[in-house]
Amino acid sequence: MTALMEGKKGIIFGVSNKRGIGYAIAKALHDHGADIAFTYANDVMESRVRPLAEKMNSKLIMECDVTNEDQIKNVFDEYKSIYGTCDFMIHSVAFANRDDLMGNFSDVNKDGWDLAMGVSSYSLIALSRHAKPLMTDGGSILALTYLGGEKYVPNYNIMGVAKAALECSVRYLAAEFGAIGVRVNALSAGPVKTLAFKGISGSDVLLKINKYRSPMKRNITLEEVGSAGLYLASSLSSGVTGETHHVDGGVHCVAISKEDAEHYLNIS
Repeated sequence: MTALMEGKKGIIFGVSNKRGIGYAIAKALHDHGADIAFTYANDVMESRVRPLAEKMNSKLIMECDVTNEDQIKNVFDEYKSIYGTCDFMIHSVAFANRDDLMGNFSDVNKDGWDLAMGVSSYSLIALSRHAKPLMTDGGSILALTYLGGEKYVPNYNIMGVAKAALECSVRYLAAEFGAIGVRVNALSAGPVKTLAFKGISGSDVLLKINKYRSPMKRNITLEEVGSAGLYLASSLSSGVTGETHHVDGGVHCVAISKEDAEHYLNIS
């Protein structure tokens, strides 16, 4: 197997468990030779993240609340002292109050809005600002998103708006960071059975709808998302930036399923 990331080093924010997209990408990078630093959000998350990071021989496993500028600075200062430079940064961070994911979107209050946007969107800008001076030899920044940032998805609400802001931020950062040879992209994964996705009300129904509408007639796997993350973080995507790369079996390109189209055509 070709070690695409041999000699490359970087940091991932947001790995929370072995059944998450962040972990799938980290594993793909590690399997291809990358040296990865990990962060965790709080003491509770440390017990989940540390064993995963240690299994990948990480030299840095550190707490980072991405809404805390001091903690972000401390993480990157420590990262610099250990690794020196940075070849990739993965942003796998998102959070919103559960109540703000359900019901009427117009019921979202200012506090809920600020929380979702701060954790899920602004944090990419803050993290990228600190990573920039360390990316002296080009590299890749990758943020994780979802179709709910482009179109209405039931029970996604404020997170959809946060993902839209995240994707727009990717494009503006791509325009800025291109001058130093750093590519900035978003990976839009379809529904996959992660713990985070199961937290969305009606997630099982969304999986069934996605499978029905997908041109590939199936849902995606974590391994497929991990491989796409490897592509976007590695030299394989050296000419790609400002992109939202979909790994959803083609659902994003379908306005109506083939079966529905044939049904309505037959009865028209």
